[in-house]
Amino acid sequence: MYSDKKSILQLAALLKAHGVRKLVLCPGSRNAAIVQTLANVEDFTCYAVTDERSAGFFAIGLSLQGGGPAAVCCTSGSALLNLHPAVAEAFYQQIPLLIISADRPSAWIGQMDGQTLPQPNVFGGLVKMSVNLPEVHTDEDEWYCNRLINEAILETTHHGKGPVHINVPISEPIYRFTVKELPSVRVINRYQGLNVYDRDYKELIDKLNQANKRMIIVGQMNLIYEFDKKFVKPLYRNFVWLSEHLGNQTIPGMPIKNFDVAVSAMDETRQAQMAPDLLITYGGHMVSKQMKKYLRNHPPREHWHVSPDGKIADLFGCLTTVIEMDPFEFLEKIAFLLDGKPTNYPLMWENWCKIISEPQLPYSQISVTGDLIKALPTPCALHLANSSTVRYAQLFKIASDVEVCCNRGVNGIEGSLSTAIGYATASTKLNFVIIGDLSFFFDMNALWMPHFHHNLRILLLNNEGGEIFHTLPGMDKTSQSRPYITAEHQTSAKGWAEERGFHYMKATNADEWQDALSLFASPEEHPQAMLLEVYTDKGEDTQLLREYYKSLKNK
Repeated sequence: MYSDKKSILQLAALLKAHGVRKLVLCPGSRNAAIVQTLANVEDFTCYAVTDERSAGFFAIGLSLQGGGPAAVCCTSGSALLNLHPAVAEAFYQQIPLLIISADRPSAWIGQMDGQTLPQPNVFGGLVKMSVNLPEVHTDEDEWYCNRLINEAILETTHHGKGPVHINVPISEPIYRFTVKELPSVRVINRYQGLNVYDRDYKELIDKLNQANKRMIIVGQMNLIYEFDKKFVKPLYRNFVWLSEHLGNQTIPGMPIKNFDVAVSAMDETRQAQMAPDLLITYGGHMVSKQMKKYLRNHPPREHWHVSPDGKIADLFGCLTTVIEMDPFEFLEKIAFLLDGKPTNYPLMWENWCKIISEPQLPYSQISVTGDLIKALPTPCALHLANSSTVRYAQLFKIASDVEVCCNRGVNGIEGSLSTAIGYATASTKLNFVIIGDLSFFFDMNALWMPHFHHNLRILLLNNEGGEIFHTLPGMDKTSQSRPYITAEHQTSAKGWAEERGFHYMKATNADEWQDALSLFASPEEHPQAMLLEVYTDKGEDTQLLREYYKSLKNK
């Protein structure tokens, strides 16, 4: 029988699935649940060693003899510290070694409870990775636990070999052994390139060709990649290609970009029908909350993430494979390995997304954003500040020769203007910035820098507060917390912009906006940088957006 602790069950099942077979087990009470579980798995060869100092080196010997990772399991407290010399040896000798330590719940560390010390990261830089497993109470806890263990085991042989530490907090009761079988667990595999000499990837290609509904989603990529014509057709016709504006030109063909709205307009039956069997992702962050929610609720059987660094990025909670290579090299590698069997899956998505119309709204931040996007001279660069701005832009088509930039690494509002000015300073094109008032005033010192040129044009959407915060529950005008959450203000950029040498314009209604837009979006050179401040009502765009989504569902 096995422990009823789900973190321990995940650990045992994943050690087995990843082929770890040699385990050194040290005595103790806190790790008894782990030891009992591991010792009862027939696939494991277990060795009892009392002294942890010897146990660590004994495990090194086991790993050296077989070449694969060996594991050593100890109880909490100073027992773990006794493994330190062996961990150092494994690190500098580059030996794959898994250190599994039982631990007390974090609430009891430093409270004079027995055998307690801060165990996470205790080995510092002498391990390739250190993970602290959650105690599992929810499905999300179990997913997180599974992901951490997969990452840790994979890291023992990633970019060189070495030791990894898995810390396992265990609460009372410890000694409940009621589970008869190990659970079926999600195993994440990593391919370091698709080189047949490193690893046979035939199984991967078989899965690719067996999938009837194949989808590729491209995250943020600040580049243009020109695919050789011979790769375009076999790649494009075999997948649904989804990309936001931040993906720029990084797919073979024309991507579907209005998928966020398209998913919102689907009923549950259509969502299930159009969910992929196989999802491949590459690039950076994705903005769409709707797509994240959709794929978490309708997970594909396989999710492959292709990235040069080979890191685990489990955005949708269903990652099965990491392919460590340049994504364009990967695509060109698989282009002629696809069996080319006919599928109407791409057409399903294309036809559905064609009927989703762009919003036709009265004067508002959304309509102003759309008007500018349609009026942009090409080629140019468009910089989107974070929060509402980047989401509004996604509602409209952008010409392919408009380069789109945005700080989506952490998605904070700070620095959007500074980044755009730095880019524009080094650019010969016109650079347009769409930015909300909070992002602008938070980073207004960017205009203090003397480096900007006349090719910079800033559209400041000022509704005197954070538009996105008005969507939060309880943010009506009677709410006591409203002033603290929505960051309301009555600030204008006029004085600061003019002092810094900008040509300043202002619009408070549709007519004033159209008059200002003709100059602001003109392809002609202007002797000054421009700042156009557009005023709209608080919370109006949130309501307009809700009505737009509602109208789509009613079609």
